[in-house]
Amino acid sequence: MTDHTQPQQPYYPPRPPYEPTRPITTEPGTTVWPSGSGGGFTPPPAEPAYAAAGPVPAGPVSRRRAKRGVGLMAAVAIAAAIGGGTATLVQQLTSDAPATTASSVVSGTNVSASSTGTVAGVAAAVSPSIVEISASSTSGESTGSGVIITGDGEIVTNNHVISGASEITVRTSDGKTYRADVVGKDPDKDLALIKLRNASGLKAATLGDSSKVRVGDEVVAIGSPEGLTGTVTSGIVSALDRDVTVAKDTEGSDSGQGQGQGQQQWDPRQGWPFEFGGQQFNGDTGSSKTTYKALQTDASLNPGNSGGALINMNGEIIGINSAMYSPSSSSGSTAGSVGLGFAIPVNTLKADLDALRSGGGS
Repeated sequence: MTDHTQPQQPYYPPRPPYEPTRPITTEPGTTVWPSGSGGGFTPPPAEPAYAAAGPVPAGPVSRRRAKRGVGLMAAVAIAAAIGGGTATLVQQLTSDAPATTASSVVSGTNVSASSTGTVAGVAAAVSPSIVEISASSTSGESTGSGVIITGDGEIVTNNHVISGASEITVRTSDGKTYRADVVGKDPDKDLALIKLRNASGLKAATLGDSSKVRVGDEVVAIGSPEGLTGTVTSGIVSALDRDVTVAKDTEGSDSGQGQGQGQQQWDPRQGWPFEFGGQQFNGDTGSSKTTYKALQTDASLNPGNSGGALINMNGEIIGINSAMYSPSSSSGSTAGSVGLGFAIPVNTLKADLDALRSGGGS
């Protein structure tokens, strides 16, 4: 027999599999996979959001992605519980890409650390420098206000507040009372300077510059209307250089009346009488009177505010309150402030201060 041996088929070794293409990492957080063309490896499609919670195939890439998925879900849960500001921080700590910083904050969360420029701030700073003045005379007692200008008790007020007084009592903001003496008077400017007896350590007010005052500037008035010590009101400067005419004294009259009768020509409940624009307000000013340029304000002034302070928002005295219009009701009692008040500019006071300290006025 002849053995027939089948021809042996040529052996072709199997083609080795292609090695998967390795990812190229360009920078932290950014991975680039080469194209799958030419037999290259194509990464699997992105896993659904919930896949991170299920079984994850072994391998370094898969394990890393699983950890990131669980961490991200935990970060989202924490962010939902604790709010937006901390959520931004969590995003920055867990995300590959930088988080966008919030550009604004919720309105109303910022509280001013200083009360400078507020009515409350001005009142707190200047109220210790404002006093109540009680002036006693043969016809009774009147109440006004004053401004402390030195630590040892020099006080500026209106001349009409202390004119004719036989005794002057001053009460400071802390409730202490002092006797006071008249140092100098200037009826032509309706200014007076008094000095407390045995006073020291008082808080003096800061005198400002009335030439810098403008219509519309915010102001604060402090005084003792109707004996209500330390009353604070606010408003604006509504006009400048008003020609206000006031009586020079509370006593006497050019009509021949006696002192007691002359003092009864005006009603203290309505405030000191004055003239403006050819009209009389709050009573008859008589023939002994003077005219000065005044600041006009709509800050509420009432009887007893005379001699008190008109203050700017920096806490500086810009005027000495001197006159106000208050219409009377049918019963004859005061109806209240209508926003027409007048103050002697502080520059007038500063120019007259040396003369007042010497016993008179300029």
